[in-house]
Amino acid sequence: MKPNDTSTTHIEGTNDDLSLSKLIEEAKNFCEIESAVDHPELLGVTDGKAVGTYVEHKFKRLLESRYSLTLGNTASGIDLPDEKINTDIKVTSIHQPQSSCPYKDSKQKIFGLGYNILVFVYDKQDIDEKCWLRFTHCTFISKEKTSDYTLTRLINEHKKVGANIDDVLGLLSDKGLPGDEITLRDIAEQILQNDVEQGYLTISNALQWRLQYRRVIELNNAVPGIENHVW
Repeated sequence: MKPNDTSTTHIEGTNDDLSLSKLIEEAKNFCEIESAVDHPELLGVTDGKAVGTYVEHKFKRLLESRYSLTLGNTASGIDLPDEKINTDIKVTSIHQPQSSCPYKDSKQKIFGLGYNILVFVYDKQDIDEKCWLRFTHCTFISKEKTSDYTLTRLINEHKKVGANIDDVLGLLSDKGLPGDEITLRDIAEQILQNDVEQGYLTISNALQWRLQYRRVIELNNAVPGIENHVW
């Protein structure tokens, strides 16, 4: 595929179609295997983006060899865009478990990003001319849980005590949710008309959303929709 090609790529693997349960199991096994081998390509590499690209590509190649699946790119916005998978892959260091994702709409911070997230968390160590990637966590976050923890908690607290649209607007303004007055009022109306799921990401406002994962990787499978494997 050409570098500027924005179409998805369908890969005909050797076995069945990929499912979410298979994806999570493959990710867990991948972490266990890759934690036990040397990664000479990464020796001396300090750029977290380069490490993330290496891990992501290696995991995708594994999936390509075993399953029939569609790989995403710039146009789709996520790595595994098939409707039944709908998952983006994130790779981050345990020392600062976070990443960025495209900002599409301010409502994402309240109603979720619109897709699942699979997070690989690693601890990289260069020892005796060898590079070790010890994966500390492998976490799957369902799309229903990908909104901001603090904002969704405050919204639901406001709704429980009978907040009206002005109360909700004040909260959104106080928390600096991006948008003009008309946009924020529209969001406030949707909040009052719909249930708001408790989210578990920390999402910082920026030109791109900044996602922080420390809360989800410390949940220890205590929340339905968030599956956490820890080593």
